[in-house]
Amino acid sequence: MTNDAFPSAASVRSRRLRPLVAAAFLLVAGPALAAGDDAASRDALLASYAAQAKAQDPAFTGFSAERGRAVYLGQVAGAEADGCAACHTADPRATGQHRKTGRAIKPVAVSVSPWRFTDADYVEKHFRRDCPGVLGRECSAQEKGDYITFLASQ
Repeated sequence: MTNDAFPSAASVRSRRLRPLVAAAFLLVAGPALAAGDDAASRDALLASYAAQAKAQDPAFTGFSAERGRAVYLGQVAGAEADGCAACHTADPRATGQHRKTGRAIKPVAVSVSPWRFTDADYVEKHFRRDCPGVLGRECSAQEKGDYITFLASQ
């Protein structure tokens, strides 16, 4: 017959270690789990832009990082400014600087800022604000998807 009033030393150690093991797991796996959430949100945003691009152009076959690079650098027909790189620098992994205010701008490359392009409302707000200044017009869904695809590869 066992005496449940007095737990064994092994079970006491096990109960004491559980919170430590859980904390260690979160320290190691937490960033990867969060990155997975970011990637899923970014993928959902890209899927939305793909559906819009297909509706705008039935010949749409997918996004291109190379076309996104051209948007980023302002090498698109009709671009009115030096592209996004004018403030964000030619290297999207570097910290940029706002041309007028001098305020620092966090890198736009997903490798440095994994939260980039995960909040659809935030992303759309910036496209609505910045596309007319850079391209002289609204960005198409394909340009938005190309741009995000490029920066997700950086």
